[in-house]
Amino acid sequence: MPEAMRAATQPTMTEMPFAGPAARNTAPILEVLRRELDGLTDILEIGSGTGQHAVAVAAALPQLRWQTSDLADRHAGINARLTNSPVGNVLPPLEIDVRATSSLAAASFDAVFSANTAHIMSIGAVRSMFSLAGDTLRGEGIFCLYGPFRIGGLFNTASNEAFDRDLREKSAEMGIRDLEALDEFGIGCDLHRQRLYGMPANNYLAVWIRKRTSSNCRR
Repeated sequence: MPEAMRAATQPTMTEMPFAGPAARNTAPILEVLRRELDGLTDILEIGSGTGQHAVAVAAALPQLRWQTSDLADRHAGINARLTNSPVGNVLPPLEIDVRATSSLAAASFDAVFSANTAHIMSIGAVRSMFSLAGDTLRGEGIFCLYGPFRIGGLFNTASNEAFDRDLREKSAEMGIRDLEALDEFGIGCDLHRQRLYGMPANNYLAVWIRKRTSSNCRR
């Protein structure tokens, strides 16, 4: 079955938010990020959600300085996880709405990571996420995006096709994205796809590298 939207239990005074898909996909994501983030330090996660990826990856890769971020209403859950799973190299969340102008300094991070976000954002917000990544990466930084994609206009499984229908019934702005469209967004921000990893649960992890050819991204 495809991974569901990042539904999570809401934190109370004694519990942290939890997303089953994040618990299941952390190990394969870590396997890829261990390779892709080798030699890098400053990482921005867009859409940290429950904070599960942040804590697990940062604990396994202590050389990283992992900056969490999300909409303001997610911060309590992220902070609860950081309090209950103290990892010294994870920073408290920044408030980032990719649809708004970012206050992040240019060339702030070596890599940007996001998981299970593109299919629950509007297509305009996805474009803005690529813009944010292109603007904030330094040098030949990388953008790693995990989730389900269509390739050549085709779903890789019938279950992902059904998942896409379910998403679009919930909101016309959601849906599994075409990888080729993401590549076009990337090119507009000097991000060029280098690798595509097949992942469990019918997902992929795509890696774009920044090769600066223009002055700034198109928002």
